[in-house]
Amino acid sequence: MKVDKSKDASKKILSLAGIKINGNNSWDIKVHNEGFYPRVLAQGSLGLGESYMDGWWDCDKLDEFFYRVLRSQIESKVRHSRALLFEILLAKVFNLQSKKRAFQIGEKHYDLGNELFQNMLDKRMVYSCAYWKDSHTLDEAQESKLDLICQKLGLQPGMKVLDIGCGWGSFARYAAEKYGVEVTGITVSKEQAEFGKRLCMELPVEIRLQDYRDVNDKFDHIVSVGMIEHVGYKNYRAYMEVVHHCLKDDGLFLLHTIGGNKSVTSVDPWINRYIFPNGMLPSIKQLGSAIEGLFVMEDWHNFSADYDKTLMAWYGNLEKHWNKIKSNYDERFHRMWRYYLLSCAGAFRARGNQLWQIVLSKKGVIRGYKSIR
Repeated sequence: MKVDKSKDASKKILSLAGIKINGNNSWDIKVHNEGFYPRVLAQGSLGLGESYMDGWWDCDKLDEFFYRVLRSQIESKVRHSRALLFEILLAKVFNLQSKKRAFQIGEKHYDLGNELFQNMLDKRMVYSCAYWKDSHTLDEAQESKLDLICQKLGLQPGMKVLDIGCGWGSFARYAAEKYGVEVTGITVSKEQAEFGKRLCMELPVEIRLQDYRDVNDKFDHIVSVGMIEHVGYKNYRAYMEVVHHCLKDDGLFLLHTIGGNKSVTSVDPWINRYIFPNGMLPSIKQLGSAIEGLFVMEDWHNFSADYDKTLMAWYGNLEKHWNKIKSNYDERFHRMWRYYLLSCAGAFRARGNQLWQIVLSKKGVIRGYKSIR
């Protein structure tokens, strides 16, 4: 497609979301390279993200740009590119989250360097949605989220808890310190495992570099925060079967996850290539099928608007501290990470993505489960 025709087509598409090319609003885009138009029309979201990384276009407020794009649902009016169709076909044929590939996400994303995350996250290094009710800072909101999880599980001293996808050990440390429980945390990131072991050194916490499919212990309660997004739809049932096997009969399982409004079998190609390889957002239908016959759903809490605020706080920290860490990363990485945080913030603001905390029991809580908010 010639540049003039692709530019006209791009203008028409973006106008559906109230976005102008080289306009004056903070959500309008400024195009620096005319090759942007045919590239994006041919490659879709992959071309949009890569061309931003390459400096072909800019936007004063990327989060507002994506909010308008996603809220208007203009992506449904744009024909799938061949590249996207290939990604969908690939996901249907292969198990991209198999045990053989399980450690790829750790190597690609979480092993980027603890310094990056220490300068972006809160003081406890919590890399998941914060809970902003009655909180004014990111530190407060993340502690509120950790305490909310502990309360929902009803933790008591001496209990044994499994943390699937334990990150840098933030929940394990908090639960052991504040509630006196013993925690086993598992992660597929070497950087996270080493950091977590140091963080929890003097506490009853064990951090393992281990895939969830290899856990065979029994626990009073199980928690998984921001990990099932890496499991993949082919493995949701197997994941729930592992949890069911490892959970005592009277225990609770709390699942904290980003969720999608519809069932998918593939991931956004830009996110897959640059941020979360082999990631996938589960839907209500997919999770429902995975737990059927295994668990009773006790509570389903949606606080997805809090993720918009969390992502913007992370972005603020990144920009504030970038000069401290920029010697470790080039400007293309900086643009990539900015694009990642702000596009996700826009997606949550548009309510295209959700954030759920789900509490499950094996047989149903006698006399009912008391919801906590």
